[in-house]
Amino acid sequence: MKLDATDQKLLRSLQQNSKQTTKALALELNLSNTAVYERIRRLEKQGFIRKYVALLDPAKVSRDFKVFCHVKLNQHIKPRLLQFEKEILDLKEVISCYHIGGEYDYILEIHVENMQQYREFMVTKLTAINHIGSTQSSFVINEVKHTTEIPL
Repeated sequence: MKLDATDQKLLRSLQQNSKQTTKALALELNLSNTAVYERIRRLEKQGFIRKYVALLDPAKVSRDFKVFCHVKLNQHIKPRLLQFEKEILDLKEVISCYHIGGEYDYILEIHVENMQQYREFMVTKLTAINHIGSTQSSFVINEVKHTTEIPL
C-alpha cells in the first residue's frame, strides 16, 4: 500500500506524540474524528504502526551509561549466528542488536548505570556467550542527536 500525503502527515504527528487524541489529530489534519480513527486503524492493521511506547529518560531510571559494543563471532556460520541472537534476546541491558556487515558481525546498544556495571555485564553475561571471538566497546560521551522518528 502506498501512503498518501495525509497518511504521511498523520504518521509524522503520531511519531512526535502518540498520546494525542483523535480529536486533536482531526483538527491538525482537517478531517473528522472518524476519518482519523479509521486511518490509524488501517495503518496499524497494515503494519505501518507496529506499537506504541513510552520513551523513558535513561538518567531518571539510572541507565544513562550508554555503550555501543561491536561483537565478532569466531565463526560466521548460521547455527552460531542463531545461537548468539537467541542469547542476546535474554540480556535486558542490550536494548538493540544489529547484524552488520564489515569487520564485526554485530553491534549492540547497551544501557547500564555506570562503568562498573558495564564491566560486570561484560564479564558475567556477554563474554559468557559461546563463540564470541572479540568485542570492541565505544562509550557515549555526549548524545548529539537521538530520535525514534523515521523521516517520511
